Parts: sequence; structure tokens; C-alpha cells
Amino acid sequence: MISKKLFYIVESANWSIRWDGHYIVNNLKKIRDTGLEAEYKTGFTELRNCIIHFGSRNLILSDQNYKKIHPSNTVVFTWFHGTDEDKKYIEVLPKACGIADIVHTSCTISKKQLIGWGVDPKKIVQIPLGIETRKFKRYDHLRKFLFRRLYSIKSNYFVIGSFQKDGQGWDEGYDPKLIKGPDVFCNVIEQINKQKKVFIVLTGPARGYVKKRLIKANIPFKHIYLKNYREIPRIYNLLDLYIVASRAEGGPKAILESMACGVPIISTNVGMAPDIIVNGKNGFINKIEDEVGIVANALRIYNDKFLTKEFIENGIKTARKFDWKIIANEYYQKIYKTLI
Repeated sequence: MISKKLFYIVESANWSIRWDGHYIVNNLKKIRDTGLEAEYKTGFTELRNCIIHFGSRNLILSDQNYKKIHPSNTVVFTWFHGTDEDKKYIEVLPKACGIADIVHTSCTISKKQLIGWGVDPKKIVQIPLGIETRKFKRYDHLRKFLFRRLYSIKSNYFVIGSFQKDGQGWDEGYDPKLIKGPDVFCNVIEQINKQKKVFIVLTGPARGYVKKRLIKANIPFKHIYLKNYREIPRIYNLLDLYIVASRAEGGPKAILESMACGVPIISTNVGMAPDIIVNGKNGFINKIEDEVGIVANALRIYNDKFLTKEFIENGIKTARKFDWKIIANEYYQKIYKTLI
């Protein structure tokens, strides 16, 4: 069999897109007789006669990168999320689609948006993000207790997590990235804290806005910035609840990650949430900016142990369906196999 080279293009930052490339490529290599030689890398201008998959819209649309792709290549790019305000991307979207064979997206919401912005539905392939279920799993009560003690989290706290990048840039992040909803998250936490004593666990870069708000509200928190993404399951296992308060998403990965680790999830109606969460069965979905509803559902999870148990059990079952082995095979069957 003649092999075709696939290069999954990732961002230089050690963040979400790079890990997508890692999991997709490594799991493709485990599938026999694909006819692919897969790698992930940051550059692309030197590539010839390859399949090039740009792992985010920024990588192909910024700086008119779509013009720098050699015509001998077959092109795929991923569009995770956007809004009508993303004019600089939407304006060049038709040009990028003109050279792309496939436009990949992770959720129904984004697929509908892309069609609305003029992308040919026949070019769109929807495949969700995945999760490494071997690493992301629920710890037993003793191990969770020991981890909380390690981070000086008292047993009477209602521990809530937010693991993302929600500040502008890569510095402290005092200027909020409002699409990620850090203002909504902080408003919700302040309201929950009036009824139940909360402790907030943060990971990710540029969390300055959230930390400043929590300090002002006198709410205890711990910001744990991990260099290795695969260490994050133990941080999920500190939590009683995870909240996604975003205004737009392509995932987020946190939905599946929290489920796999046995952490109840509340999300706004963004990204993959309506594709994965069955409201009231394995999590809660609230309307975007519905602070009152998020607070009410958080308190339901705190007060109703039977509901919490149901969310945990159903969430773990849901996450198993999205293991990266399964998702990478979807990438092969629905995208790469059609281009070889």
C-alpha cells in the first residue's frame, strides 16, 4: 500500500490544539492499514503532496495563511466556534473553503453557523472532541480526600472548578475574554457563596480577571497551572462541580473530562454541550448568561445526593463513548480515508 503523509498542524503554545494533534495522530498510528503516515507539527509552508489538517481556524485564516499552502497539498481545517462578530475570519472563510477539501467542526451549533456563513454543507464533517478515558477517571473517596488535604481544601467546602484560558493574551489575563464567560462565572460563584461556602479551583493561563474578582469577593481559591495536560485528572478529582459559563465554545473538553472523572457538569448551551449533555440526566444545560438558572442548578447538585450520583454514573458512561480511540477512527473514516 502506498502511504499518504498527513500533517496535523498545531499551535506552538502547549495548549488545547496541540493536545488534539497529539491524540489524533497517536491513535491513528494504532489503526492498521490506514495508508497514512501521520505526524503533527507547527509549520506547513514547506509541505508538498500531503494531507494538511489545520487544527484551528487561526492557523489557516490568520495572516492569510491559506494563500501560503502549496497547491499540491490536500487541505482540511477545523473551525471550533465563532460568532457573527468574528468578521475578520468570516470574510476570508469563503477563500479558505475554496482551497479546502473538508471543513471539520466538533458540534452541531458550529456546523449550522458555518452553513449560515456560506460554507458548502457537503464540505462540512462533524466529529466531536475526544478524551483519554484511561487517564481521565474517578478516584476513590480516600484518594480524593488525600488530594484535597494536599491542597488545604477543607471538607466542608463546595469545591467548584474552572479550567480554561479566559483572559486576553498569554500574560496575567486581567482583560477578560468575554466569549469564555469569566464575568458570568464570577457572578454565579458570588451568588452560590452566599448560600454555601465555596472553594474555587482554577487551572489554565491568563486567569487574572477571575482571580481578582475572587479576591475582591473574599472567596478562597487555588490556581494550579499545570505544565503537563495529562496531570489534570487529579485536579478534576478535587471537585464537587464543574461550571462552563461560556458564550461560545467548540468543545469545551471540560464537559467530557469532568464526566469521565465523576464530576457533575453544568454548562451553558454552547459547543458540544447539547450534543453530549442530556439535561437532568448526565448534567445540566442553561441558556447563555442565565446566571439565576446556573446558581439554582448548582444548589440542586449540592443538596440532592441522589441526583449527583445519577449525574456521576451517567456521565462516566457518556464519556466512554468519546474515547480518543473511537474519535480518531472517526477522523480516519470520515475525513482522511476519503482523501487518500
